[in-house]
Amino acid sequence: MNIFKVAISMAVALLLSLAVAGPASAALWYNPDTNKFEERSATSSRGGSPIRKQVVDYETTLRPGSIVIETGERRLYLVLEDGKAMKYGVGVGRDGFTWSGTNRITRKAEWPGWTPPPAMRKRVPDLPAYMPGGPDNPLGARALYIGSTLYRVHGTSEPWTIGQAVSSGCIRMTNEDVIDLYNRVQVGAQIVVRH
Repeated sequence: MNIFKVAISMAVALLLSLAVAGPASAALWYNPDTNKFEERSATSSRGGSPIRKQVVDYETTLRPGSIVIETGERRLYLVLEDGKAMKYGVGVGRDGFTWSGTNRITRKAEWPGWTPPPAMRKRVPDLPAYMPGGPDNPLGARALYIGSTLYRVHGTSEPWTIGQAVSSGCIRMTNEDVIDLYNRVQVGAQIVVRH
C-alpha cells in the first residue's frame, strides 16, 4: 500500500513539474500595424481589462438595457436604472474603420464562429474562410450582433487592445467583460455608437 502511495505522489510531482516547466503555447493575433497574424505567448494574453468596469452616474433619455459606445472615450455604457450606467473599457475601430449610428442588437452568440468578410480577406489574404468558435477565435467568448451590419460587440483574447483603436470596426471587450454584458443585454436592445 505504501509503495502505491509513493508511486502516486511521484507521478503527481512529475506532472506538476512538467506543467510548470513546459513551454507556453502561442496564439495567433492580428497586428494591424503589420497587417499580419503573429504569434503571441498565451501567458501574455491572460488577464483582465486594463480598464475596469464600474457603475457611474449617467444621465440619458435612453431606456435601461440600452448600450451607448463612445468611441472617442473608448468606453461602452450599459444604461441602468436611476441615472446610472455600467461603464466598460473597449477597443474600437482604427483609423479608416470608425463609424457611428443607432441600431438594435439582433442576435447573441456564445463562443461564436467567425467568417471574415470578403473585404477583410482581401486585405489579409492568409485569413481562413471560417474559424470555429473557441478561445483562439477573434470574436472571443461572446458576441452581440448589431443589426444587419458586419459589426459586433465581441470578446477578445487580446486584453491589451482594450482602450486602443485597433479593430476593423467591431467593438472589442475582454472575455470577462463581454460575458458580463451578454448576461445583462437582451436581443432587441438599442445600441448607439458615437464617434
